[in-house]
Amino acid sequence: MEITVQWIRTSWTKKSRGGEAASCRNAAPIGFALPPAGAASAHVIRLHERDGFKPHDIQEDIGKVDVQLREADGRLRVFPRVRPLFGLPPRPRRPPAVRLAPGQWVRWQLNYRFSSAAGMRDWSYWLDTFNIAYGPVNADVFLSTPTVFVDEQGPLR
Repeated sequence: MEITVQWIRTSWTKKSRGGEAASCRNAAPIGFALPPAGAASAHVIRLHERDGFKPHDIQEDIGKVDVQLREADGRLRVFPRVRPLFGLPPRPRRPPAVRLAPGQWVRWQLNYRFSSAAGMRDWSYWLDTFNIAYGPVNADVFLSTPTVFVDEQGPLR
């Protein structure tokens, strides 16, 4: 069965925590239309504060995406990996994996917070959005409402 993966990473610093810069960051899309894809490739998009959150996309091997995908009993088990562990904001505990039936898709969001080891640089942040569909899809599938939405974002302070 077809598996379609889109991984969006939005990166910013304290400069985009408030005001106009935060509005620009918050307006960044969490789903994009899919380009023509090759077999076993993922649509990877990066949005950075330094260039106004303009999307930059590439095709990447699905195995390089930070998510566990496993097919069993006619369903797809989806569970994002959490890396790096030192970047996690406090969370009570991780939700269970999602099992998708053919024709379903999940949007799963995780955020991260980092500082330099010596505390010399400002905090930096990531938001990872995983859009994953099971079965054949059209190019604008991730512009619609997901079958399942998992918001695993913690407080960033």
